[in-house]
Amino acid sequence: MDSRYQAALETLRDEPRTWLVTGAAGFIGSSLVERLLAGGQSVVGLDDFSTGHKDNLHSVQRGLGSAAWSRLHFIEGDIRDIEVCKSAVGGCDFVLHQAGLGSVPRSLADPATTNAVNVGGFVNMLSAAKDAQVRGFVYAASSSTYGDHAALPKREEAIGQPLSPYAVSKYVDELYAAVFARAYDFKCVGLRYFNVFGPRQDPLGAYAAVIPSWLAAMLAHAPVWINGDGSTSRDFTFVDNVVQANILAAVAVEDARDQIYNVACGNRLTLTEVFDVLVATLAEHGVIYRGPRRHRAFRPGDVLHSQADISKAKRLLGYAPTVDFAEGIARTVASYCPASRIGGPGTRSHVGSS
Repeated sequence: MDSRYQAALETLRDEPRTWLVTGAAGFIGSSLVERLLAGGQSVVGLDDFSTGHKDNLHSVQRGLGSAAWSRLHFIEGDIRDIEVCKSAVGGCDFVLHQAGLGSVPRSLADPATTNAVNVGGFVNMLSAAKDAQVRGFVYAASSSTYGDHAALPKREEAIGQPLSPYAVSKYVDELYAAVFARAYDFKCVGLRYFNVFGPRQDPLGAYAAVIPSWLAAMLAHAPVWINGDGSTSRDFTFVDNVVQANILAAVAVEDARDQIYNVACGNRLTLTEVFDVLVATLAEHGVIYRGPRRHRAFRPGDVLHSQADISKAKRLLGYAPTVDFAEGIARTVASYCPASRIGGPGTRSHVGSS
């Protein structure tokens, strides 16, 4: 574990704080709740279960036990309701804002709802946190903001034209955060996530991310669909690295706030390479996938290649990804294939959404 991250966790354990995690029942949100509770913190969780799942929180509860779980206060509510946001943030030291509607295809199908949640809900949460004078506010930004900017690796200061309503909504969030810093001296940190994966990520929804959806298909020996010819590449990022970045950003020094950071590993793999790794890792668990691999048209709104420059996050936050792709895939597959039942779970009772 990186020394700055370890130091931050030790300081927080000695001086526990109260954290609001929005989207707490989601894939990333529940991982943050788990890490914070395990580290002796008090947590307020906010979620309306529109994309998150109660089973994600039940999984955290089972893993931590009753003592740690007792430090969680959960609120079921919608960030589009300003009164809910105000109630949730009261008495909190830090806000980790993960709530939102992900998925490029979903935003193309329903741009109005994507905007209402990702922009309107974000402004509500930002306003409530500003009024409550929280110590730190961190929000989930997105690598989709880079749009059609073709250069690799992606650097925070250089973005292109957005390719989807989802990308627009995440970019608007960054603009609002910058305005709140200038107008109200309320300085936030935005984290541009790159293709996050890990246990509890939902494989079943219509807008499931590639790794969980492929794992579910492989476990069912169903066809795996690849968008394009398989050469599309991404900077896949295990969820523990995202948790680290959020905590470091929340406690960051003044000069590191009012900033945007890439959160990734700084590498990229093609979809074909990811497919091969998944097949090989499943085989280690006794699951031999012989189903078909099929190709279909490239999805509108997506980019061909993505890879992050993470030097800024390393320099200013002390971010240092500790779980690489191979280890992350091994841990993810193991969560789908526990030794007691090869081939499971792959059902919603065991995995959740982002």
